[in-house]
Amino acid sequence: MPYWLFKTEPGCFSFDDLRNSSNMIAAWDGVRNYQARNFLRDAIRVGDRVLFYHSSIPEPAVVGIAEVVRAGYPDGSACDPNGEHFDPKASAHNPIWYMVDVRYGEPLPRSVSLEQIKNNPALADMPLVKRSRLSIQPVSEDEWNMILAMGGLQTR
Repeated sequence: MPYWLFKTEPGCFSFDDLRNSSNMIAAWDGVRNYQARNFLRDAIRVGDRVLFYHSSIPEPAVVGIAEVVRAGYPDGSACDPNGEHFDPKASAHNPIWYMVDVRYGEPLPRSVSLEQIKNNPALADMPLVKRSRLSIQPVSEDEWNMILAMGGLQTR
């Protein structure tokens, strides 16, 4: 089963926002990077597991887990001229950008900070550690299990 890390700024959309969404499901929209778009469009599938990562805060951290419940589909926010994610090159016939739907899973008993991740040699190959700015990143099964263990959850 593939695993992913999704970055978000909690001031824009937090793990609590996901929990408080209708049926605890929300669209992961607004991604405007081609490599991340390709993951959303071509690689992420229903049932994939997600590490929910809060970025752009004093102590960035993995705070919970989620699950993909709808695979990639066109991101309609790109076609909204009044929206913050508008892209004038996108249209219904030429979607360009994609999104997935995710469902709230559970919080980690202990958040796993970026510093803790960087200090763990078993996680040295994660894109997150290599300073990738991608908001969607693949995670290996071993990395997934290590982060869950660091956060106080049994591997799943």
